Amino acid sequence: QKTIPECGPTGFVEKISCAASKRDEFKSCRSAVMEARIFWRFVGTMMCVAAAFAVLVVCRQRALDRRALEKVRKQIESI
Repeated sequence: QKTIPECGPTGFVEKISCAASKRDEFKSCRSAVMEARIFWRFVGTMMCVAAAFAVLVVCRQRALDRRALEKVRKQIESI
């Protein structure tokens, strides 16, 4: 499929049969620009999700640290 010029950028081809002219034409099924856009959208989404979870982890860690400090303070006060 790489030898067909229409498939050069992506390696994919679609055969189209025209009813009016009775000719078979080939076209590339995927656009390299579209594939790049989809890839970068995915990367951006994953970066946002990772950042959101990182914020959640930091908040949870701070809450656990506060709880541990409170527990130690209560133990020291009870002595």
